[in-house]
Amino acid sequence: MRILPRYVFLTKGVGRHREKLASFEAALRDAGIAAYNIVRVSSIFPPDCRVISRKRGLNMLVPGQVIFAVISDNATNEPHRLLSASIGVAIPKDPEKYGYLSEYHSFGERETKAGDYAEDLAAQMLATTLGVRFNPDTSYDERKEIWKISGEIYRTQNITQSAIGDKLGLWTTVVAGAVMLADIEPPTED
Repeated sequence: MRILPRYVFLTKGVGRHREKLASFEAALRDAGIAAYNIVRVSSIFPPDCRVISRKRGLNMLVPGQVIFAVISDNATNEPHRLLSASIGVAIPKDPEKYGYLSEYHSFGERETKAGDYAEDLAAQMLATTLGVRFNPDTSYDERKEIWKISGEIYRTQNITQSAIGDKLGLWTTVVAGAVMLADIEPPTED
């Protein structure tokens, strides 16, 4: 059987609880994906795949369904500690080619910084497979301009969730995800 995702939606959430696992569950609930059996996958954005809204994606799911997702999560029980989880997306101009998703999580970074970093990671991976030359030591903004000029990268984006650790020491979990929705094709007979 071949599973080839045709749609991807991005989602994020935050949860707090005295138990770490329950905090993660609460973050998944906030992201809208707690009612599904999540299979974590690596970071290839499939060819001929479209990014759709979270609302549309969730409407395509049934509770208990097995879903495939690139997930980034982070947790702390340290009061006032800033944490983030981010997914970066880089889609090639040619829809027949695959793109990249990146997972990134950090402490001490706000959403904008963590999100830019995750987006940059995805774009760097895509640029290297497409043969776009760039200097990895230049700033993200400079590299973004080079990728734009190359005409090879169609779009980059990110989804990031940050939070500050609960002041009373409850577990605080952040999650960001790219959920893939697939058409499942039966095996072909030879």
